[in-house]
Amino acid sequence: MALLSILDLSPIAQGTEPAQSFKNSLDLAQHAERWAYHRFWLAEHHGMPGIASAATAVLIAHVAGGTRSIRVGAGGIMLPNHSPLVIAEQFGTLESLFPGRIDLGLGRAPGSDQRTARALRRHLSSDADEFPQDVAELLDYFSDEPHSAVKAVPGAGLHVPVWILGSSLYGAQLAAAMGLPYAFASHFAPQQMMQAVEIYRATFRPSAYLAKPYVMLGFNVFAADTDDQAHLLASSAQQAFVNLRSGRPAKIPPPVENFMQQLGEGERALLNQILACSAIGSPATVTQQMRDFIARTGADELMIASNIFEHQARLHSYEIVAKISSALT
Repeated sequence: MALLSILDLSPIAQGTEPAQSFKNSLDLAQHAERWAYHRFWLAEHHGMPGIASAATAVLIAHVAGGTRSIRVGAGGIMLPNHSPLVIAEQFGTLESLFPGRIDLGLGRAPGSDQRTARALRRHLSSDADEFPQDVAELLDYFSDEPHSAVKAVPGAGLHVPVWILGSSLYGAQLAAAMGLPYAFASHFAPQQMMQAVEIYRATFRPSAYLAKPYVMLGFNVFAADTDDQAHLLASSAQQAFVNLRSGRPAKIPPPVENFMQQLGEGERALLNQILACSAIGSPATVTQQMRDFIARTGADELMIASNIFEHQARLHSYEIVAKISSALT
């Protein structure tokens, strides 16, 4: 049976501010813990009006401090934006505060546009891709006997679990070569999902971190008591993707009746492609769609994203998934 976890972007809905988003994220995590979700991840994005999780490590501390047992982590930290030492210190601190509960997923993209990336890093490197070297450096900081003369304090000897995140074949190849668990962003970039998973599993090299391949896949769920209600809820995420791809990122909009029918053919095709890995519907509908996805992919774990405008409706969607989890095998 695939484990079920939650990906939360701490969404900012129209009419609200980030302070409310942070309260909602903690409330969702507390419910997720009671509903036996395996982990709760937050993602680094910058300059996005509808996403409040830019200071990801700070928000992880907020969520972990308000929960007791659920794993909390980053899905992920965009490593090119930071020095490996800073991330080692941040997540060494988190692991010291909340031992045995912290995960660190690493992404290669900046999680922003180029102007924001420059503001984060002050300059863009002209060198060859440094991501594999940065990952190796970060892993070394967490080891019992780091090779670097510079030590991460806290960090050394804490063995914070590190994941490779990706939406292309690159991350699959790197995760396999380094013997690390792999998470694919199929909830918004599903095109190369199956090929990436096959490459990862076929070329995986056992390591001190992981004995056999472990695949987590992003998956959208918009669940409600009826199919019609669920499709209405999904329209907020659909609007958000259209706004983003049109260069108009904004706060999460309220749902709209028959939104897909209002779009042109090109926009409908784009949304169907982006959201191909989704379940939308009543408990029975979502059960069948999730069961089919797990059977097709063989995922070890699903990272569920539910970008829903109204907080109580989002809670209800995740509650439905928790209740049907035993029927997903």
